[in-house]
This record gives sequence, C-alpha cells and structure tokens, in this order.
Amino acid sequence: MPPTPLRLSAPQLAFFHTFGYLHFPGLLNDRIERIIAEFEILWAAQGGGHHGRQHDGKRRSCIVPCIDRSVYLSTLLDDPRLEGIAAGILGDDFNYMGSDGNLYAGDTGWHSDGWHREITHIKLAFYLDPVGRDTGCLRVIPGSHRIGDKFSDALQAEIFQSQESWNLPDRDVPCVALETSPGDVVLFNHNLKHSAFGGSARRRMFTMNCCQRYPERLLPELRDYIAGAARFWIERAYGDAMINTASPQRMVHLEQNLANDGHLKELVAAARAKMTEPSRG
Repeated sequence: MPPTPLRLSAPQLAFFHTFGYLHFPGLLNDRIERIIAEFEILWAAQGGGHHGRQHDGKRRSCIVPCIDRSVYLSTLLDDPRLEGIAAGILGDDFNYMGSDGNLYAGDTGWHSDGWHREITHIKLAFYLDPVGRDTGCLRVIPGSHRIGDKFSDALQAEIFQSQESWNLPDRDVPCVALETSPGDVVLFNHNLKHSAFGGSARRRMFTMNCCQRYPERLLPELRDYIAGAARFWIERAYGDAMINTASPQRMVHLEQNLANDGHLKELVAAARAKMTEPSRG
C-alpha cells in the first residue's frame, strides 16, 4: 500500500516559519532498512570513503550527488510524504537542488548552509544511526534563519567567534538538540544556524535540498548556485539515475535546474584544465 500523502498543518507551517525547522519522528520507518542498504552500496562503489580512499574516521567523507546515483534512493523525491512536506513550504512546483551523502567524524561548528534573502531553501536530513545531544545529533538555534531580525543578524555577526563574543565554547551555545533515530526526518531552513558535537567516527547521514522555484528575474542567481557543483566535477544538475527514471511528476522538480545547468560542463572543463597546467616558478 503506497504511503499516504502528507500536507503540513497550519501550526506546523507556523512553527517552521517562526523557528526554522521541523522534526518528523519515524516518518520513513517503513523504508529505512532499504535506504540504509542502498546508502552502503553507494559507499562501497566509491571505495568506502571520499574519492576512492577509505574513510579514516578523522575527517568527513562526502558523496555528491548522493541519492541521484541510486534508482531506489531517487524515488525519495517521489515519496508523497516528503514531496508533500516540501510542497507545503515551497509550493507544488518546488525545485529539487541535489543531495549529499556523508560519513561524519568529529564536530561541526555553528554555520548556515546559505544566507538566502528572497528564495526559501530547505534541507531534509536523514540520520542513519541513532544520535543524541552529545553523540552527533543536529543542534539548531530556533529563529536564527530570519534575515533582518535583530536576534538573527546578531548571531550572524557573532556566532563564528562564540568564545570571543560570549565567552562560550561552540558546544555550550544555547540551542535545541534534535535527537533522532533512523527513520526520522529533520527539515530546516538553509539560513538556520546549526551544528553537531560528539558522535562516532562514521556517522551516516544524507540530505535532500529543495527550494522555491526561481522567478525569471532571479535566474542569474540560480545559475550561480548551480555553478557551485562544478567543484565536485559535476557536469549536470542531477545524476543519471535521477534523470533517467524521472516520471512527469518528478520532472516538475527537476526541469528548472536542467534548463539552467548548461554552463556546468564548461566550468568543470576549465577547472580540470587549470589543474593540469604546469606550475610556474
């Protein structure tokens, strides 16, 4: 029996817009075993770590794109629960903006994933191991996503030097710790300040990023965003599995990026050429 479509309630939407995040315990319990298995297949195909090297447990390893490489994981974008959550915040024609798969090690200090003023960007995060406050779960500062708000702007100016600003180490900054189990989904605004502390040396987590569709006048901004993928040697906005198995409904969430990613191949070629240039000096 297919999952029931999910639409956010008015209180949930109000909570997200006020505090910048939502937590859905157990939302994907019915899929989590297969999700974890497919995630591990991706890492095995990549040699177990970053760019073919084994994950050493000392630094983060990352796969970009992540779910786009797997036919099964690409169907997460079609899941009526996840699609419904994203559509409730971003509109039915939202853009899927890609994903990353991670093996985390060590702490992640306070940061935002963007600082978007006009277009709302969200991240759906899937933690594949149980994580608590001091074992690597996501910590968030509610309300820190609201650009132009006195509190949020002060954090943006001061949090990157929390010791100097407030005589507080990063891990003691007041926050909400979103403790999760596999099958939970956490969603947050890209602007939201977040971090993680403690945890194992191989914490498994992947994300899906989505945003509102860009209006015509902001398409140059969208192209600049897409251009950032070139540093991962990505020549198209999405992986082959995501594109080749896309239904018309999924294509709604892919079409704007696919129409604006033509510069990626040239950017990657230029970056590769620069790497092979003989050094001078």
